[in-house]
Amino acid sequence: MRSTKSNLFLLALGTFLGILLGTCGSVLAERGARQADTIPFTELRTFTEVFSRIESDYVEPVEDKTLLENAIRGILSGLDPHSAYLGPDEYKELRIGTTGQFGGLGIEVGMENGFIKVISPIDDTPAQRAGIKAGDLIIRLDDKPVKGMTLQEAVKIMRGKPGTKITLTIVREGVDKPLKITLTRAIIKIKSVKHKLLQPGYGYVRITSFQSRTGEQLHKAIAELKKDGALKGLILDLRNNPGGVLNAAVAVSDAFLESGKIVYTDGRIEEAKMEFKATPGDLIKGVPMVVLINAGSASASEIVAGALQDHRRAIVMGQKSFGKGSVQTILPLSNGGAIKLTTARYYTPSGRSIQAEGIVPDIVLGIVRLEPVKEAEEFKPVTEASLSRHLENGAKKEAKEKDGRKESEALLRDYYLHEALNVLKGINIAREAGRR
Repeated sequence: MRSTKSNLFLLALGTFLGILLGTCGSVLAERGARQADTIPFTELRTFTEVFSRIESDYVEPVEDKTLLENAIRGILSGLDPHSAYLGPDEYKELRIGTTGQFGGLGIEVGMENGFIKVISPIDDTPAQRAGIKAGDLIIRLDDKPVKGMTLQEAVKIMRGKPGTKITLTIVREGVDKPLKITLTRAIIKIKSVKHKLLQPGYGYVRITSFQSRTGEQLHKAIAELKKDGALKGLILDLRNNPGGVLNAAVAVSDAFLESGKIVYTDGRIEEAKMEFKATPGDLIKGVPMVVLINAGSASASEIVAGALQDHRRAIVMGQKSFGKGSVQTILPLSNGGAIKLTTARYYTPSGRSIQAEGIVPDIVLGIVRLEPVKEAEEFKPVTEASLSRHLENGAKKEAKEKDGRKESEALLRDYYLHEALNVLKGINIAREAGRR
């Protein structure tokens, strides 16, 4: 039986090679008949020998379908960390992930040296609340070593029924021994755009990931901020944003640019060469901007930061970004699955490649957590309010002062945000001085 199956497989492979030979002439003509484009008969023969040997000698019987699927996975995973084969279930999960709601831990991950690397924890998820950080390497999922797993297999284990627990063993730079962190799975509902007014005239917009409706949500957020009065400055926070939909990144960049390139891509085939340009209309009409990034800002986040930086539309602050500047194209297959294939690289308007380089901020900030200064009681200056039986100001004003103190303390706890706000204020002071 095994011999018959092997013969049938070899016959099918022979037919496939015949088809390749039939088309080889046109392929060689298109590529100048280069030697490198000839069919690798020796390697294909080796493949059939390995396939036959596994089928006949492996300790347990393995279905041909499984062997061929594993071969396809191997071809793609050997190219780069982002190319992959997606079975029908995995392809379905990928489509669910772009809608903004799915079950799991809330981590964007990739592969590095056979381990799972955290690109970024997602805001308001079990991973973020447990302190998972960009750059963490996951080496175990419960008691299962990650080494040898595909990315898809690892993601499948991390996702599960809400309320169930999983323990991640993590290696973190600067920490002597592995960390064990237990997380409880939950339904991950990603709110793509958040906004608030930090101080009168100074707005804050946080984009957690780029989804199909992110551009639309950004317009609404800016409109809400303007209701409290004209904006004098805006902070766009892309920290720990793992990326997402390309068109959303283009829409966000376009919201603040009047003209020029936003991003372009370049690859081997014509379809991989794309260029996106801004359309007239700046949502905040030239108001000063700061874009915050860090090592967890990847892909679409880097497109936005790079475009606004190249056009000198915003000051980029924080840490150097992740450096994922490649384009993955999803190509559906007849079996209901798909392949995710890297087909091009992203370039900023000035021609900088983001891939493996990232975006370097205009102002680099260290990894510092600035806590509010606590003044010793005996060194506080004497004021009217410190005198006994002093006349109270009034409930409404007192409430406002308390809110103001809370806001100030929140800003001080977030060093990046605190510094970004100072930069915006400094720009406005300089502008006012220039008008005098």
